[in-house]
Amino acid sequence: MTITSRIATVSAVALVCALYLYSKRPQVEDGPPRKKKNIAQLIGNTPLVKVQSLSRLTGCEIYAKLELANPGGSAKDRVALAIIEDFEARGLLRPGRGDVVFEGTSGSTGISFAMLCNALGYTAHISLPDDTSNEKLQLLESYGAILQKVKPASIVDPDQYVNSARRSAEALSKDPSTQAMGVFADQFENDQNWRVHYRTTGPEIWDQMEENIDIFVTGSGTGGTIAGCGKFLKEKNANMVCILADPQGSGLFNRVNHGVMYDSVEREGSRRRHQVDTIIEGIGLNRLTHNFKIGEKLIDYSIRVADVQAVRMAKFLSINDGLFLGSSSCINAVAAVQAAQNAQKGSKIVMIACDSGSRHLSKFWKQASEVSRDVTLEEVMSVS
Repeated sequence: MTITSRIATVSAVALVCALYLYSKRPQVEDGPPRKKKNIAQLIGNTPLVKVQSLSRLTGCEIYAKLELANPGGSAKDRVALAIIEDFEARGLLRPGRGDVVFEGTSGSTGISFAMLCNALGYTAHISLPDDTSNEKLQLLESYGAILQKVKPASIVDPDQYVNSARRSAEALSKDPSTQAMGVFADQFENDQNWRVHYRTTGPEIWDQMEENIDIFVTGSGTGGTIAGCGKFLKEKNANMVCILADPQGSGLFNRVNHGVMYDSVEREGSRRRHQVDTIIEGIGLNRLTHNFKIGEKLIDYSIRVADVQAVRMAKFLSINDGLFLGSSSCINAVAAVQAAQNAQKGSKIVMIACDSGSRHLSKFWKQASEVSRDVTLEEVMSVS
């Protein structure tokens, strides 16, 4: 083979490889989105927007990845779809057989499963704490999901909502009177959780930021988002800083910064509400999940955010940017500002905007609505 023909062969192989890799990247459509065959195809490729007020006041570029723009209103749409598709691939779910997806969740994941089960031919059975916000309960009821409300309890309690969902799935699958199968989604331990963020959310952020990101900030509920996005983004830029935003009462802050899974609210007789003593829903734990363990070594440090800071941030972003965000999103925003205050000017920071404030009107936003519309960023960041 001549040198010229070798060069041509190598070039052809390189072109094929490049086209293959390009085909695997999330594609952003030009012009109006093309028609989709079902609502599941609307999941992902969510917008990323610069938060003008925070960027101006910190001297850094702070961006929000609007996972609230998914059709089910949260980042959990990605996880729910990935889990369902995995069960289908393994023959454990089949449309039209009466199969049921069981999950234990404080709200958003249940909504995603309820939406997708209706679209794909299944039934969603959701076990959840009985103090879940009314908005989430109403959404689940509107989707027609089967709801099982349980008292808030530790994961070691057999009646805790996750354990309740697992037990119900096993009971259906063993029921000889029906061909219907029950599957337990197990979002906290399911490997599909972090993997879908590694395949989709992380690459989307990288492309939208034009391959230039200095700091990534998000909280951890199951741990899938920080593990999947953190892993992908760190592989692209080893110097990128990955920060865990953690609410008060969660033990993950101490786990990341001090190697000890403990918080003072866990002292005997001091826990007032349930596992994590905060008004924040969706993030914060006092146990380690499989998904969190996947990403733990990728986290550079954690920032603890008080409820009062998140509440004030909610009002601040609503008034100054028109961003109406939920509680976990506001935890991320406070942490992003603190990260910016310690970073070089001009640093590019991306935070996850998990869901909107519409799911938190009766609890979190009941307090946020009382904050002055003139609240300053300095007041937002104060814990007093």
